[in-house]
Amino acid sequence: MSGYITILRGLEPAATEQEIYAAAQEFVRKVSGVSGLTTATKPAVDKAVEAIAAATTQLLAELPDTRVHAAASDEPPSRRRAARDTD
Repeated sequence: MSGYITILRGLEPAATEQEIYAAAQEFVRKVSGVSGLTTATKPAVDKAVEAIAAATTQLLAELPDTRVHAAASDEPPSRRRAARDTD
């Protein structure tokens, strides 16, 4: 996982469900301090990730459109990997 949460608003094409879910996982990992899942932590972490992903999806849908011009390093990690694979 990356060290920061990527800005998802204004991406072209729009942020995918996978990108939103990855951001939610990173957020939960950061605020909880849980870096590895155990049988004791997995249910709570999974529940939090689902709730945050749902809230993020709703937030992005309700915000006005904008085009955030981000440097390549600020793109979601999956997009950076895809760009490297096509070069």
